[in-house]
Amino acid sequence: MKCGEILNLIALIIVPIIAVMIGQYLQDRAKKREDKMDIFKALMTSRAFGWTNASVYALNTIEIVFANNKAVLQQWKVYYDKLCIEKPTETDLKKIQTERDKLIETIAKSLGYKNEITWETIQNPYIPKGMIDSMEQQQKQQNNQVEIMETMKVMMQGNVVQQDEKEGDLDG
Repeated sequence: MKCGEILNLIALIIVPIIAVMIGQYLQDRAKKREDKMDIFKALMTSRAFGWTNASVYALNTIEIVFANNKAVLQQWKVYYDKLCIEKPTETDLKKIQTERDKLIETIAKSLGYKNEITWETIQNPYIPKGMIDSMEQQQKQQNNQVEIMETMKVMMQGNVVQQDEKEGDLDG
């Protein structure tokens, strides 16, 4: 066998292996970016809608997905510490919101959106007026239903007491 034939044989064996390894590396990198984007999108959405299953899931996976990003992990820790206040005051709630926005900003920077997603963008989510009106109407209806149920509960308890008193009168 000539030297050129040996090199061709080696190339035929090694090139496909290297190609597979490069392909796997690129797929892994794309998946990690997708996971980071999922967290970012969930947190951006939660600015408008408040807590959702997706936003809680996103927060609980930050330490896994951003394990190699010290800036994101550090800001997550600051935000988490603010979230752990048992009875937050209005001032605490403002600080919580600010730290959440800083976390979103840090994640945006880590994804390469340093100039595209600004502090102003993060602090001004789009919420249509009609949607706000609808959500307020739903909340009013839920509150009314709770009031009706509480009133019925009190009335039923009153009837039980009256019936017990009648039975007591009959026994005595």
